[in-house]
Amino acid sequence: MAEPQASESRKALERAIHVERLALAHDLTELSEAQWAKTSLCERWTVEEVVAHLTAGASTRMWRWLLSMLAARFDPDLHNDRRLAEHRGATPEETLRRFRDVVAGPAGPTGHTAAWLGEIVVHSEDIRRPLGLVRTPPVPTTTAVARFFASRDFTVPSKTATAGLRLEATDGPFTSGSGNLLRGPTLSLVMGMAGRAAAREDLEGDGAAVLRARLHAGQKRS
Repeated sequence: MAEPQASESRKALERAIHVERLALAHDLTELSEAQWAKTSLCERWTVEEVVAHLTAGASTRMWRWLLSMLAARFDPDLHNDRRLAEHRGATPEETLRRFRDVVAGPAGPTGHTAAWLGEIVVHSEDIRRPLGLVRTPPVPTTTAVARFFASRDFTVPSKTATAGLRLEATDGPFTSGSGNLLRGPTLSLVMGMAGRAAAREDLEGDGAAVLRARLHAGQKRS
C-alpha cells in the first residue's frame, strides 16, 4: 500500500492537525461537568481524559516519549495513562486550557505526521459521538489518514483490521486492498480501521460483517 501521496506534504498535514485541534477545542468550550465525565469511545477514558491524552501527544518530544515507553516497559496503556495524568488539569476548564495551549504546537513525538493527524481525527470522534456532536473533517484530511492507516499498523492495528478487504470511500478518492468490499464514508472507514465498533453502522458490503467479527473478537480480548 502506498504512503500518503506527495500532495499530502508534511506542512499540509500539520496544518490539518491544527485545524482539527482548533475545531475540537471550540466544540469543548460549553461542555457541562457531566459531559466532561462521559465515557468516550475509548471506553477506558472519559471525555476529559481523552483531551488530556491529546495534550500529552502534542507536548511530548521524541526522547521524552521513548523514555516514557521504556519506563513503562513498552506497555502503551501504562505509558498513555502516565502522560495523560501529567497533562490533565485540576478541573475540566484547566484541562481544556492546556489543550488550547498546544493547538498550534507540534504534530506529535515522531515524524509520522499522518499518524498524528489520525490521532486527532479519531480521538475527536471518540469525544464527539458520545456527546451527540457532529463534525466531518475535510475529505483530504480523512483521506490522508485512511491511506496511512491502510499502509501499516502504527498506533492502532489498522492494516491488520482490514486485511483481505477492499476498502472504498463513498465521499472521496480513497480505495485500498482487495477482497470482500467494505464501503462507506472515509471518516467511518478510518474509525473502523482504528477499531471503533461505532463505525460499523455507517459501513456496508460483505466486508462489513468481516470487520464486525474482528472488532467483536478484539473487544472480547481487551
